[in-house]
Amino acid sequence: MKAVITVVGHDAKGIISKVSTKCAEVSANITEISQTVLKEYFSMIMVVDISDITVPFTDMVDALRRLGEENGLDIRTMHESIFNSMHRI
Repeated sequence: MKAVITVVGHDAKGIISKVSTKCAEVSANITEISQTVLKEYFSMIMVVDISDITVPFTDMVDALRRLGEENGLDIRTMHESIFNSMHRI
């Protein structure tokens, strides 16, 4: 099982580190990552394997959302089944 994590906000040092650390804390494995900075705006998309997470998925979603709130970022986590359903024609 996989999840898609998006992060958007003003660029600052340590964003990737903070998000990847939070993923590691729940044993989510980052399989793909893409990030860019446009002027002062940071954006990142991560695909993570959640097959072995140590907490319920909803707890992981909430922890990442709180991390975003604490750092002035919008962090959204979506299970791959929802993501795939939303993007199917």
